[in-house]
Amino acid sequence: MGLFGSESKFESSVKHVPYPQQAVYDNISDLNNLEKVRDRVPEDKVSDFSFDQDTVSLNVAPVGELKLRICDREEPKCIKFETVQSPVPFNVWVQVLPVDENNSKMKVTVKAELNPFIKSMVEKPLQDGVEKIADALAQIHYV
Repeated sequence: MGLFGSESKFESSVKHVPYPQQAVYDNISDLNNLEKVRDRVPEDKVSDFSFDQDTVSLNVAPVGELKLRICDREEPKCIKFETVQSPVPFNVWVQVLPVDENNSKMKVTVKAELNPFIKSMVEKPLQDGVEKIADALAQIHYV
């Protein structure tokens, strides 16, 4: 058990993506491509949205400032993010696996060290958030 409590894991359902694995990986592994989804970011919940190749920063109501950085790229199947700034430290994995040459499947996983009190408050929003991230990533045009 760590300083913040026990590790909690939140996984999205597996999403079908109608694009080749390499195209999906190439887009997600360069955060400059977030420009493609800027118009889908809910402005009532997210502000101060900025990014470069390796980091993304945003202010999420009611959570506060979040900054994530890509800490590992395992081409063409996984991109791992870590928090640089966050009320609660966590990691995010985006896994992309091939179905066939033109289709992939994707899953988003979040791991965080949460004490039981915090976990009870954030469990449902975190699970919902992971699912929404996966839904949004599955709807991007990766061409």
